[in-house]
Amino acid sequence: MKFKNFYYFTIFLYLISSGTSYSIEQPDIKNLIIHKEKKIIKGVYFFDSLNNKKTLEEFKNNISLINFWATWCAPCKEEMPSLNNIKNISELKKINIIPINIGEEEYEKSKIFFDELGIDNLEIFSGPSGDLAKKFKLRGVPTTIIIDKEGHEISRILGSIDFLDKQFLEWLKSIVNS
Repeated sequence: MKFKNFYYFTIFLYLISSGTSYSIEQPDIKNLIIHKEKKIIKGVYFFDSLNNKKTLEEFKNNISLINFWATWCAPCKEEMPSLNNIKNISELKKINIIPINIGEEEYEKSKIFFDELGIDNLEIFSGPSGDLAKKFKLRGVPTTIIIDKEGHEISRILGSIDFLDKQFLEWLKSIVNS
């Protein structure tokens, strides 16, 4: 009898605790970190091309990819075209892609960077670089933060990635559809 009660109690504890963490299957992508628990993000702001203040709250209800980059960053230059092309994939059209230049460059320099790479699906955002680096604990660029529909950080990519990699796209689609 005691064993039976212990068994049911163990199942009960498992069921309660299984809902407290955020679990996503890990694809085989070396620089993708999936958090075991969602990270709450508050008080983040940045600026659009017209210098209007934007917040992450404005992008809720859809998955968001926040890509931190700089014009002087060679890996950023390498990955930006594939980030741009995510918007051409029908299942991913609703994803918010927020490329934030955290370099100290003027908007015009960012615009030239985008034009030279043929980036036409993305808006240019900029941010108070020190504030954003501290808020997100950035170790360098490029870094991409994936935010869920409720505005929580669920994963991050450290360094460059081919955003059109088949494994990454399948994983991203699974998040969008969850």
